[in-house]
Amino acid sequence: MADTKDEEKFGDDFYTITDDDGNEFALEHLDTIEIGDDTYMAFTPADMDEDDPDFGMVILKVVEENGEELFATIDDDDEKDAVHAAFMEQLFADDEES
Repeated sequence: MADTKDEEKFGDDFYTITDDDGNEFALEHLDTIEIGDDTYMAFTPADMDEDDPDFGMVILKVVEENGEELFATIDDDDEKDAVHAAFMEQLFADDEES
């Protein structure tokens, strides 16, 4: 997946992501974490209602390709579970501090 930061339309915390099929998705950036040498970013769909029972988090891995930072999906289930758990731990820790 490639990314385009869409600051003019939505603000600093929003990205427009274009998938491999050319479909665009607006995502709100929640947080960024580093695990080992890898960087991951968590998002929610910009058009999703927080009261929606299907409200969810999208986690993408930051990868470098030809000197450009791109977003990639996480295909490995163990990696996906570990990153999700790390984000949840960090997000709940932030809530407790507030």
